[in-house]
Amino acid sequence: MDGARQASPITRVDIEAPGNRGAAAAWRYLGDMLRNRMMLGIFLAQFSINALTYFFIAWFPVYLVQQRGMSILNAGIVASIPAICGFSGGVLGGIISDTMLRKGWSLTASRKTAIAIGMLLSTSMVICNYVDVQWIIVAVMALSFFGKGVGALGWAVLSDSAPKQIAALSGGLFNMCGNISSITTPIVIGYIIESTGSFNGALVFVGTNALVAIFAYLVIVGAGAPCSLSM
Repeated sequence: MDGARQASPITRVDIEAPGNRGAAAAWRYLGDMLRNRMMLGIFLAQFSINALTYFFIAWFPVYLVQQRGMSILNAGIVASIPAICGFSGGVLGGIISDTMLRKGWSLTASRKTAIAIGMLLSTSMVICNYVDVQWIIVAVMALSFFGKGVGALGWAVLSDSAPKQIAALSGGLFNMCGNISSITTPIVIGYIIESTGSFNGALVFVGTNALVAIFAYLVIVGAGAPCSLSM
């Protein structure tokens, strides 16, 4: 545990004392954030985590009908199970992270541990490529979305790290990266299915996004040094 507490810190990006204000300064903040390794890691992770979300929103019911032969009615009912698990995981992830913090773990360790565990659980969806029993498939997908919920602590990390004076701009960029993923993920999955005639590659693609999120938080965010954003 001592080693975990000494992990490379999530450090708040600093802003220098007030100087020039207005639109020109805002553009400078934007440029500085897009050059800051720590902030880029947070934005990349949000993009990857949203890929998991939008697989379940856009394609999971289709997967159940086309790949697993469920009726539309049953698929609609079954598709709610991972969503419920994702909701539960989201609450539990916050509880785990905050409890670790209260018990003396560093801010970095308490956030990154929950994120890493959750994203590793999310990769379990690839197991569905190797089983044909419907209840096992549903259980694995529920575990995957549960893990996504546990690891979806992006807003907590952003609030820990982003400059307070431009929190809204940081949050806007964070949301933008998530929304870009919501646009591209359904398109990429559709292309994979069209090209291969199967969802197998799509599940690998989505699972890979979970690994990218782990890499972003453990390597890019952890190694990111604060930058100075002039006002």
